[in-house]
Amino acid sequence: MKETLLALLVVFLLAARGEAYGPNGHRIVGAIADERLANSETGRKIRSLLEGFSLEKAAVIPDEIKGWDKKGVDAEGMFRYKSRPKMDAQLAAFWRANPPTDDKDSEAPNHHWFHYTDVPLEGGQRYADGKAGRSKWDIVQMISYCVRVLQGEEPEDNPRKITKPIAIVLLAHMVGDIHQPLHVGAQFFDREGHPVDPDKNPPGFDHHGGNTIIFRHSPELRERTGQRQTNLHGFWDNLAVALSLPKLTKQMDREEKRELTRHARWELVKRFSTEEPENWRMPPELPLTEYAEAWANDIMPLAREAHERLEFIDVEVKLDHRDRELAHGFAEEKKTADGIPYGDWAAGVVREQLHRGGWRLADLLEKALAESQN
Repeated sequence: MKETLLALLVVFLLAARGEAYGPNGHRIVGAIADERLANSETGRKIRSLLEGFSLEKAAVIPDEIKGWDKKGVDAEGMFRYKSRPKMDAQLAAFWRANPPTDDKDSEAPNHHWFHYTDVPLEGGQRYADGKAGRSKWDIVQMISYCVRVLQGEEPEDNPRKITKPIAIVLLAHMVGDIHQPLHVGAQFFDREGHPVDPDKNPPGFDHHGGNTIIFRHSPELRERTGQRQTNLHGFWDNLAVALSLPKLTKQMDREEKRELTRHARWELVKRFSTEEPENWRMPPELPLTEYAEAWANDIMPLAREAHERLEFIDVEVKLDHRDRELAHGFAEEKKTADGIPYGDWAAGVVREQLHRGGWRLADLLEKALAESQN
């Protein structure tokens, strides 16, 4: 049965490769939480607040609305969530209150900033140990903000237009994001391309979550993925889940693939929602508003190892297309003492974090809604 499940999940992931790991990973986290909260009062509250949307669906919405950025939410022909008019209106208001911008001093933040933080890897840092890479709009702060909205400690008529339904949508997504190592920790480099702690030896330039680092695949990884290289962030977002499972041939028609995909998703979620992950619980005395920081600290060692297992080559500071100074370069897999290939190691990390993220999302929402003042 286990082998069948793994095989089916590979089909599911390969079939969905065009959508990328991002949405599939988020759907898995949301669906695990749906199962954990099924037939509960919390589950009923969520369905009511989301006009029937599941957490599985809600988890991909914050990435979907990035599609509004180029022309604006009100552009003619722009996709909207018309089947859920209240949700649609609130999502549009949220986008307008947090529009795309590259101005770090903007009073209205870019909603993209809510998806990550860039804690430097040097010196064994934790989130609270410095300032570089963090902001009042990063994922740690915004998860806490959304929790306060659900608890009634932050009014729904707030400048960010994060109502209770929007808070649930954002949490369904951001709890998944914060369990991806490159959404939390970042390597900073000086102008000579050497790793640096930007708080102690400024200036330091990061790699935008690995998006400006080209990861050159090893021969083994190249054979398994069919790709010679990807950007490092893309590797974690696209390939790490697929690489966690055996490779299968693609000799199947579209309908068969579609059916196997649906079945694989359900089997995976069913398994992860019933098997309790290790070390997922927070200390009972820890306030809900501090969960995000604890999760960030929890994943920092993995973010550090994700970089330590690589050798960075020809790193230089260059302007990107938005005139930001970022570290650009290449990365190649190192030989490690444990002998585990990078792809296999990353795949194991991703599986563990998706599992843990689903349980933590359900737990957070259950506690936050139970403490709601409304």
